[in-house]
Formats: sequence, structure tokens, C-alpha cells
Amino acid sequence: MQGLAGKRVLVTAGGAGIGRAIAAAFLSERARVWICDIDPAALAETRRRHPELGTSRTDVADEDDVAAMFAAIEEAFGGLDVLVNNAGIAGPTGGIEMLEPAAWRRCVAVNLDGAFLCARRAVPLLKAAGGGAIINISSTAGLMGYPLRTPYAAAKWAVIGLTRSLAIELGPYGIRVNAICPGSVEGARMARVIRAEATARGVSEEEVRHGYVRTTSLRSFIPPEHIAAMALFLCSDLGASVSGQAIAVDGNTEGLSG
Repeated sequence: MQGLAGKRVLVTAGGAGIGRAIAAAFLSERARVWICDIDPAALAETRRRHPELGTSRTDVADEDDVAAMFAAIEEAFGGLDVLVNNAGIAGPTGGIEMLEPAAWRRCVAVNLDGAFLCARRAVPLLKAAGGGAIINISSTAGLMGYPLRTPYAAAKWAVIGLTRSLAIELGPYGIRVNAICPGSVEGARMARVIRAEATARGVSEEEVRHGYVRTTSLRSFIPPEHIAAMALFLCSDLGASVSGQAIAVDGNTEGLSG
């Protein structure tokens, strides 16, 4: 990709899954990359694989944690060119009448408030750099309804609203803002989602997994590296005219399991 060498990049929840794939992709383009994660074991494993990474244990829903992370990034990198708001949690699974308000609030806090708190700190640095890019990881759940996963879907819809609003607000400063909407991505996180949904619906995990595959036009789950490739494009010179978009990388999801 053009124009990524030397860029200063923050990837939240970069310790595993999609975040780790995005961090590795930016490193392959000779960018300088910082990741955070709430899981110290995941951070340690990713740092073992990529010792050049900057890391911090951060809960993106905690304002003090986010402030401390950005202070460390400024000291290490002297600024920022790219923010990838990848941190998110699946949240509770079940009918709306069964959901605990605390679980709802935590899901929204990580998936939506975390993106806000990081963008709030990143934007002054991007402006000082003369422009840059923000990638918010939403979901196909942010494009359509998702039965039994209402807090997650609501937060991911809101992430798209945040994306489109910030694209308008920040465009005059040369900052482009886009959302990537992954579908069913291979990995441990999706396995946990399938397990929780199978329990909630009283069916087998294989039936749930087959439902996700069946409702995807390409009849397959998505490798995390495909999400990373889209993030690289959107932050590169080749994506310089793309902003305010919610781009699905999902094999064309026709509907969501439920």
C-alpha cells in the first residue's frame, strides 16, 4: 500500500483476532504501531510475535485508562496518524426481557463509548499531523437487525452514526473516517458467540454455525486478514478519497442468525 511507511498507528484491542491481524498488516507496511488490550496474556503473546510493537493494558471504556495510553503514545511516537477503533465485546445473548441492564451498559460502553473516548484523544493529534485516518470497526450487525444480540447491534449501529458524523466534522482537516463492517470472522471470539447463541436458542453449536454460513452469499466465514487488508487500503494513499463510508467485508451477509 502507498503512503503507510512511518505512519504512527494505534489499534485498540490489538492483542488477538481482528486487532492482531490489523496491527501485523500495518507493521508489514513499515508503520509504527501501538496496540492496547484489556487481556495482559494476549498483549504479551502479540508482543512476543512482534517485539517492535508499543503496548498498553487499557480498558477503552475507562476515561483514565485512555488518557494514560495516549500520554504514552505521545511520548513514544510524538503524535498519531491513524486510529483503528477495533475494541469491542459481544455482550449478552438472549431475549430483551432477559438482559441485565449492567450487561447492556457494559456492551455499549466498550463498543461505542470506547470509540468516542479514543477519537476524542486522537483527533487533536491527527489535526496536528496535518490529517490522517480513523477506522471504526462496526459489524454487519450495524447494518441490519440482530435477534438475541440487541445491545451489540444497537452499539454497532451507533458506531456507523459516529463514523458518518465525524467524517463530516473532520473532513476539512484532512481526516477521513470510515467504518468496516465485518461479517462472521473466523476465530475464538466467533466461536464464543456461536456457543452463547446455541445455549440461548437451545440448539447445537453446529446448527448455529451452519445458519451463519447459509446466510452468507459466499458461504464462508471471513479470515481476519481480509479485514486488515481493507483497513490498510482505507488508510493508504489509494484510499485518500474514501470517507464517511460503512464498508462490509462479509461475503455478502443476506441475514443474521436468530
